[in-house]
Amino acid sequence: MAFPTNYVKVSNGKGGDITINVYGYIRVSTQDQNEVRQLDALQKVNVPAENIFMDKLSGKDFNRPNYKRLIKKLKPGDLLYIKSIDRLGRNYEEIQNQWRILTKEKSVDICVLDMPLLDTRRGKDLVGTFLSDIVLQVLSFVAENERSNIRQRQAEGIAAAKRRGVRFGRPSLPPPDNFPEIVAEWEEGWITFQEALHRSGFSAATFYRRVRELRMLRNQK
Repeated sequence: MAFPTNYVKVSNGKGGDITINVYGYIRVSTQDQNEVRQLDALQKVNVPAENIFMDKLSGKDFNRPNYKRLIKKLKPGDLLYIKSIDRLGRNYEEIQNQWRILTKEKSVDICVLDMPLLDTRRGKDLVGTFLSDIVLQVLSFVAENERSNIRQRQAEGIAAAKRRGVRFGRPSLPPPDNFPEIVAEWEEGWITFQEALHRSGFSAATFYRRVRELRMLRNQK
């Protein structure tokens, strides 16, 4: 059964119709991640551009300004499209909670484009709702488990690379040849801390670390 996409008309119980708005939500986890795939999916179901809300934020928390704006705009009976279930949250509990807020508290319909079974417009009866809840729980668990597996594979890959001698991050900046003299002048109070940083070319944290290393070398002599 095909559903209208730009809007849905339903009876208002008085012989007329009311129009239900259609929205889309996009989330990418970093500023560098490309949102085109999700945007293309929403455009294919004709979600109006002005009704597409997007957050380019970390998934570490759910403080998403545009998602909050979307929640405020949604009215009972509106339709929300998302590309995949994990756009709603970072873990099983969050996905379940957001689904409950949207479908129960806000009384909106949700269509997950990657999983047609998760379309609350279908099967409004008890059996349909029951099946939808089961699918949601399974997919939420799979999404969270996959993210955990990805993090584990990344950690294992980094550990293996370190064992092979691969170094991560920026290379350590070596101290200038006259660093012992700079430190001595700073310790004697002949130059300020800021002058010592300027002459060594270090940040404060690196300067202190290099000073500790220098003192350890002195103590070993």
